[in-house]
Amino acid sequence: MEENLLMLKGILHFAHYLLEESISEGEVVIDATCGNGNDTLFLSRVVGKSGHVYAFDIQQQAIQNTKQALEKYHNNNVTLIHGSHALIEDYVQHDVIGGAIFNLGYLPRSDKSIITKPDSTIEAIQKILTKLKKDGIIVIVVYYGHDGGTSEKEAVLKHVANLDQKLYNVLQYGFVNQKNYPPFILAIQKR
Repeated sequence: MEENLLMLKGILHFAHYLLEESISEGEVVIDATCGNGNDTLFLSRVVGKSGHVYAFDIQQQAIQNTKQALEKYHNNNVTLIHGSHALIEDYVQHDVIGGAIFNLGYLPRSDKSIITKPDSTIEAIQKILTKLKKDGIIVIVVYYGHDGGTSEKEAVLKHVANLDQKLYNVLQYGFVNQKNYPPFILAIQKR
C-alpha cells in the first residue's frame, strides 16, 4: 500500500504558505494585527532586508510582544504602529503593497474584551486592496469563538463575498469537522 504524500495544511501553515508563494523579496507588506509577532517575524524574513513590514495593533502589549520577537532575531525591517489598521494610509506611503495578513479576534493570553471590529477591519481590507499588487494576496485568519466574533465573521464574509469576481478571487479554507469555533482563512487575490 502506497503512503499518501498529500497532507492538508493547518490554518496558520496554509496562511503562511499563501503569503510566501505570493510575496517577493524587497516588497512592502502589512501585518494588520501583529499580536505576539509571529506573522510579523515571518513576513520580515520573506521580504528580506530590502523589504519592509508595517505591523499594526491597537494594544500596547502586542506592540511590545512583537518588538521583543523582532529583537531576538535582529530583524530591523519592520515599523511597529500602535494604532488601528484602518489608518494604513496614514503610515504606508508606498504605492504598491505585496501582501497582507489579518488575525481577527483578540490577543492570545490577554484581555478578551479588546477585539478586532468589523468596520475597521473592512475599511483596512479596502485600503489595502487599492494598493495591492496584481496577484497579491490578503490573508484573513478568522477567529470567532468570542463575544463579538460571530458578528465580525459574518460582516467580513459578506463583504469579501461581494467583491467583484472580475477583479478578485476569494477563497475560504477551513476544517468543517472541528469543534469549538475552528478558525478559517479568507484569502483575497487581486487579479
